[in-house]
Amino acid sequence: MAISSTFVFFLVLLSFAFQFCRGGRTTLSAPVEEQPLSMTYHRGALLTGNVSVNLIFYGSFSATQRAIVSDFVSSLSPHTRHKGSFEPSVATWWRGLARYYAASRTRSPRIYLGEQILDEGYSFGRSLGDADLAKLAARGEPRGAVNVVLTAEDVAADGFCVNRCGTHAASGRSRAGRFAYVWVGNSAKQCPGLCAWPFHQPEYGPQSPPLMAPNGDVGIDGMIINLAALLAGTATNPFGNGFFQGPKEAPLEAATACTGVYGKGAYPGYAGDLLVDQATGASYNTYGTSGRKYLVPALFDPSTSSCSTLV
Repeated sequence: MAISSTFVFFLVLLSFAFQFCRGGRTTLSAPVEEQPLSMTYHRGALLTGNVSVNLIFYGSFSATQRAIVSDFVSSLSPHTRHKGSFEPSVATWWRGLARYYAASRTRSPRIYLGEQILDEGYSFGRSLGDADLAKLAARGEPRGAVNVVLTAEDVAADGFCVNRCGTHAASGRSRAGRFAYVWVGNSAKQCPGLCAWPFHQPEYGPQSPPLMAPNGDVGIDGMIINLAALLAGTATNPFGNGFFQGPKEAPLEAATACTGVYGKGAYPGYAGDLLVDQATGASYNTYGTSGRKYLVPALFDPSTSSCSTLV
């Protein structure tokens, strides 16, 4: 069974202070500017049709924390309308992936929030391997779905805080169907300087004051950043042969090609020019349909080979 995986490496951007973002990519500082990387389509399937995003909360999450995540997923759908919605919205950010679907001559998927499954009893313990994450993901719907496993702040997973903040992969082929899945960990207690930047002081690289998290929860707001990046990668490269840059074993995808870029003017250690909540001082770049505010990563625009931001 071939499993496609992609990692969110915030450590990469932070640890290489000598790099800078130029032309939508991170390059080594050099007297001669190189041509920007392109996003290659490898002719594989993309997510399309009606796709439910099922959430599997593993460990202890408060009702408020679960609502922050579920509201974000609900906000991805342009068909969801709430009174008092503002722009730039999460749905507008998600529509940025339409450029990939146009290039592949495929219709963009309709994303909607599916079921929510709680495992507050830590049925696999507090230390998980990739096989455990796959089993947890299999608890969700196997057809027309992306199953998202979210692990609590006291759960360790292989590679977490070492070389990844989360990953996406796909189940094997079966009569029940093949589904894509995502895993994201809450880094609040283990490595917020790696996986929740810019809402925590960076562990490596340029040191700058952390930003205020839009929902007042560094761990969960950090999870939203990683979840957004991995969902974008799942949509455009669900089975390892869609859109990506670089080697298949360590691909840069729609959002991870723009790691650390959230607003215009971003550079290592600086997230970019963002919106600021005048009442709380929190930084964000999108509005959710529930009235919540979120920070989401820039998306790589395959037509211009640059990172596209909403603010």
